[in-house]
Amino acid sequence: MSNSLLKGFEVELYTGRADGTVVGCSTEAAAALAGFVTEPDCRNLEYITAPEASYSKQLEQLLEPRRRLRRWLEPRGLTLLPGSTMSLGDSGRFERSDSQNPYHSYIEATYGTRVVTASVHINLGLDNPEQIFAACRLLRCEAALLLALSASSPFLDGKPTGAHSQRWLQFPITPTLVPLFTSHGHYMAWMETQLSNGNMRNVRHLWSSVRPNGPDRPKLLNRVELRICDLITNPNELLAITAFAELRLLQLLEMPSQHDPLFASKLSPEELQLLADSNDRAAASSSLNATLMHWRDGAEINAREWLLNQLAQLRSWPAAAPFLPLLSPLDGLLLNGNTAMVWLEKFQAGESISAIVGADAQAMEKEEKEQKKEKEQGVSLKAANNDGYLG
Repeated sequence: MSNSLLKGFEVELYTGRADGTVVGCSTEAAAALAGFVTEPDCRNLEYITAPEASYSKQLEQLLEPRRRLRRWLEPRGLTLLPGSTMSLGDSGRFERSDSQNPYHSYIEATYGTRVVTASVHINLGLDNPEQIFAACRLLRCEAALLLALSASSPFLDGKPTGAHSQRWLQFPITPTLVPLFTSHGHYMAWMETQLSNGNMRNVRHLWSSVRPNGPDRPKLLNRVELRICDLITNPNELLAITAFAELRLLQLLEMPSQHDPLFASKLSPEELQLLADSNDRAAASSSLNATLMHWRDGAEINAREWLLNQLAQLRSWPAAAPFLPLLSPLDGLLLNGNTAMVWLEKFQAGESISAIVGADAQAMEKEEKEQKKEKEQGVSLKAANNDGYLG
């Protein structure tokens, strides 16, 4: 599709043993492997995919680093672990990846292990600043739906937490209150205030569900970054969630008066800010079963029902036709539940957290091998191959 957006992912992963126990080695791994970087705590590390409009190319960019990291981990008796919190770790202590780094000292002293989580950030490229802020408004108001699909952190320190996304409940939103930005100018003025009063340490220190991003923030922007999703280890599910978000932005670009909450909602920007934050917390608690408030009018709606309604609307939109094969994994998520829901069901049936996490760790490796085999055999991917881009 000629109007497909550039996409890129920032993927944070835990390393550990096959039984699900988290074990840190990010300093050594990042030193040995190109493309990997450390987090302040050594138990997880990150890699980033290059901007690319094609979903099939992004699929390979997502899996190739995992394969390389896995080969490095194997002789050390370690593997990659699913989940967005330390399901079988020790969140009572911080394990520094660089004891001499002053920023890491700041993170440890200010936030502790609340930030030691794994997730995937989805970046979608746009070349017009005001379109970026319209995209931020729409995704901010629908971020809870994407968290509901991706929730994968019901356990912490060997126990269920009572939430589906413990990661999002514990992660420190910074600053505590982030407005629904009405324009680029609003964002720049707000950023200047936050930096001057010390609420933010630097321009990167905006930790919210959605934020504008670019090479020279706050002035030069080129994408919207969706930060709310828990780690999604199944690549087809990740691409499905990304395609859903991309289609919503394409609808926004084509029909801004119908899809920009600033114009299409009965609520004020201040009310929408509070609604979005409340929805995020509700989705973190019970994901697809959450009762949310729709941004159009504030009416209550079940998260799963909202998603089904939105998918039906997208599938009836002619412009969405090339994307529809990509969306198919969402049907399974809505029918069978997300990772957190499946894990909790297994736990309630008597399986141990170690067995649950260990089985999904094996599933991750199987996905990588299957995709590699398909590529080597030249088998066409089931996902649609969108080779155009915007931005």
